[in-house]
Amino acid sequence: MLGLYYRIWVDAIVRARSIPANKNNWASTTMIFMSLAMMLNLILGMTMLQKYILGYYFYYIELVFLPRYLANVVSGIILFIIPCVLINYFLIFHKERYHKLIKKYPYSDGKFFLTYFFISMLLPLILLFGGILLGKIKLGY
Repeated sequence: MLGLYYRIWVDAIVRARSIPANKNNWASTTMIFMSLAMMLNLILGMTMLQKYILGYYFYYIELVFLPRYLANVVSGIILFIIPCVLINYFLIFHKERYHKLIKKYPYSDGKFFLTYFFISMLLPLILLFGGILLGKIKLGY
């Protein structure tokens, strides 16, 4: 499974570095896009696991000392954004590990990364609309 992760990253890095406009910011650009996709996958996975498989919620932080909106934002950052960014940093960028990965894994002209990214963006929306249409998800309170 880690090999797949590395292949997607190599595809994203090589593609980003090949674009002249990304000369100075390819690392931050790839980190943002990959972390965003991973975050959405983590949110979707945890929602499916907690709501539809286990039937109870365990992956949350109660920040009762903060207003509800701010507590949700801080909780989301701690539970979803920070883990994805840290995993990506330590597995890809720490000690410039991406140099070794680029030599080891093939480049697919960005198609591997783009497929992963668009599936990560669209799958939650497709499942949401499908759930609404099938009556499994109700809007409102």
